[in-house]
Amino acid sequence: MTDPNRTERTQMAFARLLPKLFRGGQAFVGVEASLSSLDADTATTRPPGLPHSVAELVAHINWWNRWMLDIIEMGEAQPYPKHAADTWPSVSSEDWPRVKNEFYELLARIDPHAARPDLANPVNHEETIGELLADMALHTAHHFGQVVTVRQALGAWPPAGGGDTW
Repeated sequence: MTDPNRTERTQMAFARLLPKLFRGGQAFVGVEASLSSLDADTATTRPPGLPHSVAELVAHINWWNRWMLDIIEMGEAQPYPKHAADTWPSVSSEDWPRVKNEFYELLARIDPHAARPDLANPVNHEETIGELLADMALHTAHHFGQVVTVRQALGAWPPAGGGDTW
């Protein structure tokens, strides 16, 4: 038999941890710092030898975060994209402000889901709401590590607000 107090404590701990996983700032450089002081031309530049620009990485994160949030908010499974390339929108310099704003809008949509009492409920095939949220957080953190690498390769790191440089 599961101890209901333990389950509640575990869920509360997850609810406190989840926003930190999405935003960083403790275990890794925060997303705000990673995107700060980044003009559109730099954001859309692919460094030599690297496959994506910062803007493309953020657009890809947006694609998946939107897809997973739609599943969670609609409460029904969605088909996976036919090709990975479908999740990598192209981004022009003119698109960068919209892509960056969309990232923050999606991040704000995630927050209320962290403390849901139904995180163990399946919502996408066999995945639970909690698993989707954790997957979103890890996917975002993974690609923000790449954002830092792209900025380093472009000589645009650390940002004016600082980075992980102590």
